[in-house]
Amino acid sequence: MNIFDLLTTVDPQKINLDEQMASGRRAMFRQLGDWGKKMALGAIPFGAATLSSKNAMAAHEDNVDVLNFALLLEYLESEFYIMGLDTIVPKGTDDEKVFMQISKHEKQHVEFLQKTIKSLGGMPIDKPAFDFTAGGAFMPFSDYDQFKVLSQAFEDTGVRAYKGQAANLMDNDTLLTAALQIHSVEARHAAKIRMMRDEFGWIYFNHRGRGMPYATQPVYKGENMSKQAGIELKTITTVEEGGFTAAFDEPLTKEEVTAIASLFLKK
Repeated sequence: MNIFDLLTTVDPQKINLDEQMASGRRAMFRQLGDWGKKMALGAIPFGAATLSSKNAMAAHEDNVDVLNFALLLEYLESEFYIMGLDTIVPKGTDDEKVFMQISKHEKQHVEFLQKTIKSLGGMPIDKPAFDFTAGGAFMPFSDYDQFKVLSQAFEDTGVRAYKGQAANLMDNDTLLTAALQIHSVEARHAAKIRMMRDEFGWIYFNHRGRGMPYATQPVYKGENMSKQAGIELKTITTVEEGGFTAAFDEPLTKEEVTAIASLFLKK
């Protein structure tokens, strides 16, 4: 499936985030059930002799699709930082060092995903043309505060997006491990940029944070969950509610992430 087909079908108003309950642990992913599709091959190594050729092909195509979805996000982030370093990030500052390192990471993620997709016999999607002003709503390359705002939004999106797709790689331990390694780096990026904006390194409830435009709210929708793996945390802890909403990140679905990314695709 072409990942960009989603751009013409997604309807953010129909998304029910209350059904999205997961933790970062592999065991809990196996308990999620249906939130997009059943993972019938979840416990079977990819390519195992017990798979029928039809099922193996389906799992293979699903893996390529997930990786191309991740590649779309990495293209967006990589291009954003390249342009920011060329225009608005202050030269010779600690901020420049941070964004140069983040940019290097995103470039490595792009190259890794491209090579992995090819190794699976798939075709990496082409890098689309981006409009980081979102049709004039932002000015990230002339306003440094807005650059950091979008940087935070992109990194927070990446963290939740990788978590949302991890269950779809359960048939292949190697790919799952690689995706979770990228996920952890995206989380470090997000925490660092949030602190550069004098925010906490984590998300409280579903608050987008100070100075974040309302247009970024879809990135944070659903982060105020009080249940994890079916357990109501309010009943088993004395920690204040904001504390345990900050302790867990919720996944974003492919449709939700594509809706966010589509705002920055050149029309």
